[in-house]
Order: sequence, then C-alpha cells, then structure tokens
Amino acid sequence: MSGRTATEAAAGRAGIRQHRPLLVVLSGNMLLDAVEVSVVLVALPTIAADLGLTLWSVQWLMSGFALGFAAMLLLGPVLSGRWGLRRVYLAAMLVFALASLVGGLGDSTELLIASRVVKGACAALTAPAGLALIGRTFPGGPAQRRAVSVYSLFGAAGFTAGLLLSGALVAADWRWTFLLPAPVALVLLVWGLKVIPGSARQASRRPVAAVLRNGPLVRATLGASALNGSYIGLLLLVTFRAGDGWGWEPWQIALALLPASVPLALSVPYAGLLVHRFGTARLIAAGALCALAGQLYALLSPEPHTYATGLLPALILVEAAFVLSFAALNLQATQSVEPALRSTAVPVYQTGVQIGSVLMLPLVAGLATVTDGYRAPLLATALTAALGVGTAAGGLRGR
Repeated sequence: MSGRTATEAAAGRAGIRQHRPLLVVLSGNMLLDAVEVSVVLVALPTIAADLGLTLWSVQWLMSGFALGFAAMLLLGPVLSGRWGLRRVYLAAMLVFALASLVGGLGDSTELLIASRVVKGACAALTAPAGLALIGRTFPGGPAQRRAVSVYSLFGAAGFTAGLLLSGALVAADWRWTFLLPAPVALVLLVWGLKVIPGSARQASRRPVAAVLRNGPLVRATLGASALNGSYIGLLLLVTFRAGDGWGWEPWQIALALLPASVPLALSVPYAGLLVHRFGTARLIAAGALCALAGQLYALLSPEPHTYATGLLPALILVEAAFVLSFAALNLQATQSVEPALRSTAVPVYQTGVQIGSVLMLPLVAGLATVTDGYRAPLLATALTAALGVGTAAGGLRGR
C-alpha cells in the first residue's frame, strides 16, 4: 500500500469513528427500508390463504409499498427544503413505526394495503435524506466514500435480511412481518433524536424537465426500471409457484430466493472496481443481457418440476444482472448530470426504479390470475427485460 493510499485509508477510518453513531442510525434505517421490500414477499402465499385473497389482490401489499415510495420521492426534497432534513427524517421514522403497528394489528385488507403505501412513502423520505445527511456530515474524500459504502452495503443486504426474517416470522404468525419493524424504527428514532444534526433549509431544486433532456440519465432510469420490474415480477411468480404449486413452507421459499439476493450484497464493496475496469455502458449492457437470459430461461423451459433445474438457473442469471449493472446504473444516473442538477436527477432516477415495480407487479399478477399457468406473465417479464437490452444498446452506441 502506497503512503498516499495508507493516509487516505486512515483519514477515512478517523472520519467514520467521529460520526459512527450517526452512521449506525442512518444505515440501520436504510436496512429497515430495504427489509420492507422483501419481508412481505415470502409471506404472500400464507396471507392470501389466510385472508382468502387472490394473487391479484395480495400483490398490492408489494406494489402498494412501491407506489408510496414512487409517489413521495419527488416531493421529499421539497419537504426537506422547507422543514429541514432532520425534521422530515425523524417524522418519517415515527409515521413508519405507527403504520407498522396499524398494519400488523388491523383486520381488513384495505388497511393492510394502506399501511404499506404509507410505509413506502416514509421510506422515500428517509433513504435520500440519509444519503444527504452523510454528504453534509462526513468530510469529503475517504471518510465520505467509506460512509457511503457502508450505507449502500446495508441497503443491499436488506433484501436478504427481509427474506430470512420473513421465513422465520411467518412460521409464528404472518402479522409479525408487519409488526416487527415498529420497535426497530422506534429505537432508531430515539437514537436519531440524539445524533441527527439540524440543518438549514435547502435551496429550491431545478425543475424536473431540466434533467429529462439528459440522454444517459434517461437511459439509466429506463434500464433500472426494466431491470427492477422484471426482477420483482419473476420473484412474485417463483414465490407463488413454490408456495401454492409445490406446497413449500415459508422458510423453504426464503432459502430458495437467496441466490437472487446474496450475490449483490457480497459484491457491493467491489462494484467501484468493476465500473473503473469496464465502464458503466458495458456493465449495464452485460447486466441487461443476463436479465433477459434469465427471463427467457424461465419462459422457454418446460414447466418446472424441480427447483434446481427449473427455477435456480433463472434466479442466478437475473441476480448476475444486478451484480453487473446495479452500481453502473446508479453511477450513470448521477455522474451524467452536472452537480447543480443532481439533487433533482437522483429522485427522478429512483422514481423510475420504483415505477418498474408499480407497473409490473399488478401486470404479472393480473395475467397469472386470468390465464392458466405462468407463461403469459413470464412473457411480460421477458419483454420488459428485452426493453432493458434495447435501452442498454442505445448507451453503447452513445459511447
């Protein structure tokens, strides 16, 4: 290690130690937000059977969270600019905890779905605000890069944590998947009251139209939306195939989905090296091709009778797409615009990512409900992945 590298590493560790309590709170809440995306997924077949719901009805517990997230993302910076990051962040955590209690203790499907929409909206306030707080609190350079890496790692690991938690909680009562986040959020809230710094009001952001003329940003947004939508649509179908078709227990479903989540969490610390070596355009294209290959495998293979040959290869391929292109898509969305526009560009990009889930989950569930089997919904996810390939090809030509 060179003297300069060693000095930078030491500076990064010193900066982290100085603000470690804040980073723990922000990263813990990022983990909790990410858990919410997957913790309900494994529980869906059990919830549907218990409440007498169809796949179309119960999927709103997933798409409702994504809808709340997408709807609030663009409004979040406006609220933070008016009331300050600290107030908005802490208020969102409190409402998140209350919505968890209401959803877990409620009896109606409508109340369950409404609580998920509210929790998605709260996550849309805390996730970008947490990143902004890191940018303002940690000094630039090694300390800030290290803090962002820790924050991103917790977010990537959240999906896996949600799967494992759900597999264990549903065995006791599926309502615990809604209730457990409440005390965790309250603990983080109390701690956050002590360590989250106050902040002055922010300047108003540039109009959204100012960033929609940026080609690389638009391509990254469309590519990420296609990747996320086709991915979550496939996982929904796999979950119900294993639960209803094979009669698997929730913990078995959770373990079966791990190959579609663990590799990304393990690869996040090395994502920057990949981007530095191959560039964003090539990685995005390679990821899009892997996603399409996984969707086509699921679509064209005979009706799966075994997990190892029927579902596992598709899950590995779509997860490889995330390993290759997740960081590249994020970097292209942020680095392709001038710094003054990034506070507008990031929410636009994140909104596009969530819209992929908002559109695909009802479409996949609806097609699975009105048709016999999973061929029609798998065709929809494959066509969406093909859209991602087309978008990535445009980025290669742009190079």
